Amino acid sequence: MRLKRLHIRYYPPGIFLDYEKGGQLRTKSIDLLNLTPETDVNELVSDIRAAEPLISSSCVEQLKALILKLQEKVSQKDDRKFYLFRALQAHILPLTNVAFNKSGSSFITGSYDRTCKIWDTASGEELHTLEGHRNVVYAIAFNNPYGDKVATGSFDKTCKLWSAETGKCFYTFRGHTAEIVCLAFNPQSTLVATGSMDTLAKLWDVESGKEMSTLAGHFAEIISLSFNTTGDRLVTGSFDHTAILWDVSTGSKVHVLTGHRGEISCVQFNWDCSLIVTASLDKTCKVWAADGGQCLATLLGHNDEVLDVCFNYTGQLIATASADGTSRVFSAETFQCLWQLEGHKGEISKVCFNPQGSRVLTASVDKTARVWCVNTGACLQELEGHSDEIFSCAFNYEGDTIITGSKDNTCRIWH
Repeated sequence: MRLKRLHIRYYPPGIFLDYEKGGQLRTKSIDLLNLTPETDVNELVSDIRAAEPLISSSCVEQLKALILKLQEKVSQKDDRKFYLFRALQAHILPLTNVAFNKSGSSFITGSYDRTCKIWDTASGEELHTLEGHRNVVYAIAFNNPYGDKVATGSFDKTCKLWSAETGKCFYTFRGHTAEIVCLAFNPQSTLVATGSMDTLAKLWDVESGKEMSTLAGHFAEIISLSFNTTGDRLVTGSFDHTAILWDVSTGSKVHVLTGHRGEISCVQFNWDCSLIVTASLDKTCKVWAADGGQCLATLLGHNDEVLDVCFNYTGQLIATASADGTSRVFSAETFQCLWQLEGHKGEISKVCFNPQGSRVLTASVDKTARVWCVNTGACLQELEGHSDEIFSCAFNYEGDTIITGSKDNTCRIWH
C-alpha cells in the first residue's frame, strides 16, 4: 500500500487518504468528529500515525497543515444574516420537496405539476425541466457528492434517473405497485433505494437500471429511508410503527426496531454509522444502536406528532420537528434535551442543521422558516415572505445559502 495524496473534508471534519493497493487507487477517510479549536494538533497527529500505517514521517507536516486548516474552519464565528436573494415562481402547482447538490451550485424542486426542475443557485435560472412522470413528483435527490444525476420518485409508482447536466432520462424504474414517497442514493452513487406505499423498498442499479433487490418485511407504507455513510446498511421507517435495518448487499433484514406506538415519520443514520434515530407520530423519537438494534433512549417532550428528525453532520446532536409548533435539540451522547426552540405559530414539518452544526433551520405551516442558534436555543432570524405553508428547506454545503419550498408554488433562495 502506498499513499498518493492527502486532502481535506470540511463537513464533518476529516482527512481523505488516496492510496494505491494492488495497482488500484483507493480512498479511506480519517474522521475528526471531535476536533475543536483547543485540540492539541501534535498529539492528534501522533494518535493518527499510531493508528494509520499509511501516514509516514514524510507526510506529517502536510497532515498537520490540513488539521490546522480544519481547526481554523471549526473556530470560525458564524454571525451571518440571511436575506432574500430570489423568489422563483417555480411551478404551476405546489412544490413537494427541494434539495441542493453537494456544492450548492444547483438545486432541484419537485411538484404536484408532475415535473422536477433543476435550477442554478447563483442566477436563479431554470436549467432543466425533467418531464415524463404521470403524477405528482414527490421524492427527489441528487447523487451527492457527485451531483451529476437526479432521481425522482412519483405517485405514478415509478422512479426515474436523470442526467443533471443534460436533463435526459437514463432509466425509468418500474416495479412498485403504489406511490413512491421516499428515495435515496447510496453514498457511492451505485444504487438508488425507493420506498413506497406498497410496503416495499427496492434497490436499483444506477449503471444498468436493473432492480437489484426487493426489501419485503413491513406491513404498511414505507415513509422514510436512509443509507449509512459506508453504504452497506439501509434503514426504512414505516406506518407499521417499526423501522427495519437491511443488509444492502444481500437484501436481508438485520434488525427490526420495535417500540414506537405510532407511525414512523422519519429515519436517519448518524455519520459514523453507530446510531439510528426514528421519529414517530407517537410524539417521541427513539435512538437505536445500529449494531445490536437495541433502543438506547426515547426522546420525550413533544406533545404532538414528531414529523421530522435529523443528526448534525458530526452526529453529536439531534434536532426534532413537531406538530406542536416546537423543535428540540438533544445531545446524541447523553440524550438530554439541550434546547426547546419556540416561536413558530403552527406545526413544523422540516428541520435541518447547517454543515457547521451551529444553526438549526425549521420550516412551518405558519408560512415562515426560522434560523436558530444551537448554542443558545435563540431564534436568530425569521425568513418571511411565502404566502402559504413552507414544508421543505435546506442549507447548502457551505451553510451560506438556504432554499425554502412552499405550497404557494414558489421557492426562495436566501443568502
